[in-house]
Amino acid sequence: MVKKLLLIMLALFLILLSACTAKEPAEGDEPAAGDEPGEASEPGEETDAGFKTVVEGKFIVGFDQNFPPMGFVGEDGEFTGFDLELAAEVARRLGLELVLQPIAWDSKDMELSSGNIDCIWNGFTINGREDKYTWTDPYMANNQVFVVRADSDISSLADLAGKVVSVQIESSAEAALNDRPDLVETFDELITAPDYETALMDLEAGAVDAVAMDDTVANYKIGKRGAAFKVLSETLAAEDYGVGFLLGNEALRDAVQATLEEMAADGTLAEISKQWFGKDITTIGKK
Repeated sequence: MVKKLLLIMLALFLILLSACTAKEPAEGDEPAAGDEPGEASEPGEETDAGFKTVVEGKFIVGFDQNFPPMGFVGEDGEFTGFDLELAAEVARRLGLELVLQPIAWDSKDMELSSGNIDCIWNGFTINGREDKYTWTDPYMANNQVFVVRADSDISSLADLAGKVVSVQIESSAEAALNDRPDLVETFDELITAPDYETALMDLEAGAVDAVAMDDTVANYKIGKRGAAFKVLSETLAAEDYGVGFLLGNEALRDAVQATLEEMAADGTLAEISKQWFGKDITTIGKK
């Protein structure tokens, strides 16, 4: 029994001795790989082409996933849309991996300034925002319009008097309405919706009488999806779509702009436009 206890004590002594004599890193030694964060190359390193993205090798595009046909969730559950297809081709030509990042539209500035995305590309209106972002040239023209139910007796802006009108929060249509207080004062009520899908569902259900929105989206829903809506012929505002980058990020903007111009010259822009709209409605190289 005594011999067994001695053996146990000897084993414990050897374990303790081994722990005490383990090599301690000398003062000034570098930590081993994985000991501290940051051993990998920093994201956003400038490429040979002279621009950088927030994550090296990736092009992260922020978009509203409820904005067909520019960016939305398709029937197969995958993100799709005209703008997203343009972005995919631009990323391919720049040698970048496209990352599609759906965002809440009223949080788009935070997403951009915090470095979560490289750009906002989704029917993004330049007009009224010229000094807030670094923009590409316009690639498409658009109008802000009013959409009503197909059986509605509303046929003009004057007919909106006493009606309930909905608009997406932080949208270009909301900004256009802010510039028309004379018109808004005639409404019974102007309410905001988180996205156009919600606004149009409210319109279909009769909860609102009209929706102020982009005619590109409205015409897509009417023409492609058979929605029982009509667009008033009187427009609220004319505008242009562009790709918006963080203010001052001219290097990445220039790379995207040059690629869009290349796509316009070789017919790719027109081809993608015809697939989505049945005709070429892009504007690069045509003004």
